[in-house]
Amino acid sequence: MDYQKKKKEQFKKEFSQRISRAVVQTIKFVDSLPTGTVTKTVKDQLIRSMTSIGANYFEAQAGSSKKDFMNFFSYSLKSANEVKFWLSIVIDCGLGDTQEAKQILIEVNEIANIFASSILTMKGKKKAI
Repeated sequence: MDYQKKKKEQFKKEFSQRISRAVVQTIKFVDSLPTGTVTKTVKDQLIRSMTSIGANYFEAQAGSSKKDFMNFFSYSLKSANEVKFWLSIVIDCGLGDTQEAKQILIEVNEIANIFASSILTMKGKKKAI
């Protein structure tokens, strides 16, 4: 295996683990939020959107075409943007540990940036063909 391919495989493995850790951290964080009618909706949406990042990323790995791959990355990016929205609601309303919410938000921003960069790279390669 050449160096570039090995480096790419290592990045994919680390990125996958990073997403999984962020999902687990978010689940634990959401579990610590107070109960109530409004927070139930926020909690449900936050869990749905955060787990969607991981589910779509893992689905992309099994994609049957480059188009499938890019579509699943796009879904992951959209879900990451949704997570950012819900976390900002949690922070603005003071619904939980603001510091932990901000840490998750930083991680989700970084994950979203990786997806966005990857999508741009794929589109660039697609145009070059």
